[in-house]
Amino acid sequence: MYQQILDPVAHSLAWSALVAALPLLVLFVLLGVLRVTAWVASLVSLALAIVIAVAVYGMPIGQTLLAGSEGAAFGFFPILWIVINAIWVFQMTVATGHFDVLRRSFARVSDDQRIQAIIIAFSFGALIEALAGFGTPVAVTSVMLIALGFNPLKAAVLALTANTAPVAFGAMATPIITLGKVTGLSSDTLGAMVGRQTPLLAVFVPLALVLIVDGLRGVRETWPVALVCGVVFAIAQYATSNFISVPLADVVAALLSAAAVVAMVRVWRPRRPYPKPAVIAGGAADEPTPEFAERVAHPDSRADVIRAYAPYGIIIAVFVICQIPAVKSLLDRATFTVKWPGLHLLNAKGEELSLATFTLNLLTTPGTQMLVAGIITTIALRLSVPRALRAYGTALHQLRWAIVTVMTVLALAFVMNASGQTITLGTWMAGAGAAFALLSPILGWLGVAVTGSDTSSNSLFGALQVTAAGQAGLSEILMAAGNSSGGVLGKMISPQNLVIAAAAVGLNGKEGDIFRRVIGWSLVFLFFLCVLSALQASVLSWMVF
Repeated sequence: MYQQILDPVAHSLAWSALVAALPLLVLFVLLGVLRVTAWVASLVSLALAIVIAVAVYGMPIGQTLLAGSEGAAFGFFPILWIVINAIWVFQMTVATGHFDVLRRSFARVSDDQRIQAIIIAFSFGALIEALAGFGTPVAVTSVMLIALGFNPLKAAVLALTANTAPVAFGAMATPIITLGKVTGLSSDTLGAMVGRQTPLLAVFVPLALVLIVDGLRGVRETWPVALVCGVVFAIAQYATSNFISVPLADVVAALLSAAAVVAMVRVWRPRRPYPKPAVIAGGAADEPTPEFAERVAHPDSRADVIRAYAPYGIIIAVFVICQIPAVKSLLDRATFTVKWPGLHLLNAKGEELSLATFTLNLLTTPGTQMLVAGIITTIALRLSVPRALRAYGTALHQLRWAIVTVMTVLALAFVMNASGQTITLGTWMAGAGAAFALLSPILGWLGVAVTGSDTSSNSLFGALQVTAAGQAGLSEILMAAGNSSGGVLGKMISPQNLVIAAAAVGLNGKEGDIFRRVIGWSLVFLFFLCVLSALQASVLSWMVF
């Protein structure tokens, strides 16, 4: 049995927080400064977290290792289970040539890469986030961008940067539903409050994508379509989350923003089209063939186009069907909750930690539903069983280092959470009093940076946000929502998502390069959200419930 302590270093919360932060600091320095491969950086950081848990926090070595093993298991199921099956579907479309058809179809909507980045990385990525989440949109949209001729590094950066504003409502609002459970607050009210924060962020994300693709010149030339996409998405996300349905917020926003972009490019185009650079070696998809431009000019048959879009239509259909209450209830019968063997944890108050409980949701997890969509896809694409199995093997080989890294990073997160290192950091920040309104999103950002999941961050810090809000005389709804909204900005720098992006575009070992490209965007957007949170706690209090 292990009971957490929050101030093991000289009974000082500040000094304890400094020591607790060391594994994260080492991880980000190794990735961003020393350019160490992600799986090596995560192993070093995990080892340091174990040493601190045992030597500083006094956690028994057996309990520490058991917590790490549970984290590794959680990293594989459900997270990697989703990504592996998503990449399998992609590999099947590549093997059959239907991905070439798909990219030609997107090219006919617009041959301008700046607009393609908005449609695919932002709008289509938001739809995948709404249905699956857990890194799936990063894996899918990055390879789609490569297929259209994007540089692999740029494709990864675009996919990660775009996967921000939709995250809080991802996987049918799972993060917000979880936040409601751990805080005791209404999920609908929390979702509506988040819907008064992230939409303001969404307005600027398409502009950021254009800036990444083509710099300031690109923004000057394509700002109308980027602004239309962001504004439509923001209005739809706000209206849906506040007045219709929190789980459907991203679905509605994604579809309406994509439709707005497609409608606009029919009547307006940039004066100077942005040329496609050649795909460099190391990409996940083959370089476009010499016949690509010819096939764009002379479209594929309607049947070929339908089959090319079929996998994504099947994915959407499967996920939507599985969200029907009667179907979801039936599938939930295959969900099992067990105590992780041998792991016994208490928090600082002596209450049992839910961390030791492992949920095995065999049929409701997006990974299994993606597997079902993949099986149906083999029929739709007329793929033989041997070819489908070879495609699965290709996906596993492509993700081999990602599998090691994600399992290691989640082991790190669970060791830090179980020993009390993470809650030490959070409690120290919560002592800021009224200034906590400015810091609240940072806590969510930190949680997602560690775990790679807004859901996990809300589980970790949601109750702490409410407690800190009560002590500082701040709105509990605002602080809890700030945790989820701030968390979405930690998604792009979390090692879990960095390695998924690197593996998807064929840049294994280059996670540090991707990290340096996205950390600036993460911090800029985080600063914006922190200021917004502080203003909503004071002069913009009319925006708060």
